[in-house]
Amino acid sequence: MTIDVTRDVFKLAQVFTISRGSRTEAKVLTVRVTRNGITGWGECVPYARYDETLDSVEEEIRGLPSDVTRAALYDLLPAGAARNAVDCALWDWEAKSAGKRVWELAGLAAPGPEITAYTLSLDTPEAMQAQAAKNAFRPLLKIKLGTPDDMPRLEAVRAGAPKSRIIVDANEGWSAEVYADLAPHLVRLGVQLVEQPLPASQDEALIGMERPVPVCADESCHDRASLPGLKGKYDVINIKLDKTGGLTEALALRQAALAEGYKVMVGCMVGSSLAMAPATLVAQGAAVVDLDGPLLLAEDRDHALCFDDKGVHPPDAALWG
Repeated sequence: MTIDVTRDVFKLAQVFTISRGSRTEAKVLTVRVTRNGITGWGECVPYARYDETLDSVEEEIRGLPSDVTRAALYDLLPAGAARNAVDCALWDWEAKSAGKRVWELAGLAAPGPEITAYTLSLDTPEAMQAQAAKNAFRPLLKIKLGTPDDMPRLEAVRAGAPKSRIIVDANEGWSAEVYADLAPHLVRLGVQLVEQPLPASQDEALIGMERPVPVCADESCHDRASLPGLKGKYDVINIKLDKTGGLTEALALRQAALAEGYKVMVGCMVGSSLAMAPATLVAQGAAVVDLDGPLLLAEDRDHALCFDDKGVHPPDAALWG
């Protein structure tokens, strides 16, 4: 088997800003594994928040033995972007080799469309209200926040999209005091979920704190090993394949989290349809789905995922799986 890694850049439709910074393009790594004339592929998005760079992740992938299997990956790479791209590429290769879809190999029911959130970038209240009004037809909006001055933004988005369901992502940007002050207003404005309000290193403050709106662990939850540290702090976990290290662990994490009483959100980094395709399988029946990466791009892969009023659809075999 050969493992090839290439770098791809996708321009964003507009500047994308969160509490940690802004970007105008999505830089991804594309992995192709080839054996017996069959090629499977996957994509990952290295994330600086987890000390990943394009160089470091590419080095991890190129260091793998050519005969690597999905099972062996767990001993060779930690949870993260590198393992994700290879794991998903191997799933794709296995499906193509067997002449079946990935969900058949995984013992899952055939997937269907799921309503996905659409993300509004962090900006001025006026700009966010305009974004909200432009996307008010969407059933679920996700607001990027994470500053001490977020109330005007919340009010502006609700004014711009009075009928949409809203979830909020603070990206670790609030203190316990800011979150406590905002919580009653989140309820008043009909916010249905708040993602990672506090830094992962400070989320002990959530223990015993009133949570009138369900709180979701994102940066605090990577794989099954994260679950013991979430007790008493969170109601929901956000599963992202670039955190879990692939579809294999994502499916296992979903099962373990549900067994422990958590609800599940399935999210993404900003990547192409190839990165979202495996996540659509994990997203089946999730409480919240946030797989809007391709909607934020100005360009995408061939055979891109379909997004319509039913939500994000599972991939065609021509794309993945």
